[in-house]
Amino acid sequence: MQRFLKPLVFCLCLSPTAYLVFNAVTNRLGANPIKAITHFTGDWTLYFLLITLAITPLRRITGYTAPLRYRRMLGLYAFYYACLHFLTYLVLDQFFDWGAIAKDIVKRPYITVGFAAFVLLIPLAATSNTRMMQKLGRKWRPLHRLVYTICGLGILHYLWLVKADIRAPVMFGIIFIALMLLRLPRVRLQQNAKIMRSSS
Repeated sequence: MQRFLKPLVFCLCLSPTAYLVFNAVTNRLGANPIKAITHFTGDWTLYFLLITLAITPLRRITGYTAPLRYRRMLGLYAFYYACLHFLTYLVLDQFFDWGAIAKDIVKRPYITVGFAAFVLLIPLAATSNTRMMQKLGRKWRPLHRLVYTICGLGILHYLWLVKADIRAPVMFGIIFIALMLLRLPRVRLQQNAKIMRSSS
């Protein structure tokens, strides 16, 4: 069963890209296709980040461990959609105008935090394989905790981008905060364990 589930999850993760390509080919992206692609890929980046962050709380609450097998894949798909999001801006919106891009990063806060989130995702994607986990050792886990910062920056990027209709980024923010709160009991237990070890 496992041998069929992994390809199925892979195809499901790729299906938003197929949907986007279909809409592009059939001229269903609306009056501003670049904006539509930008929002679509940005949304799916956040979807995958939040799904990845939800796996550990789900395991704690339900005891269901199967999704842990796909956490790495889901994280890499978050990076994949972040790359599509950035490339849409780089290629379709700015046409490789590096000067204009640099000005945007400096002058527009929503682009500054979005670019920062994308840059921080790169080392996480590069070190997501077993070989890098073994090479980094104890440093691997603190590095990958950057995903919390990345997700927060991504939501802030979205919030500052839309300005008027903030319902979608606020919903992302509520889910993100809820997932972070579900992790608090474990943090407290770890801190108490350290205190007990230091006092013994």
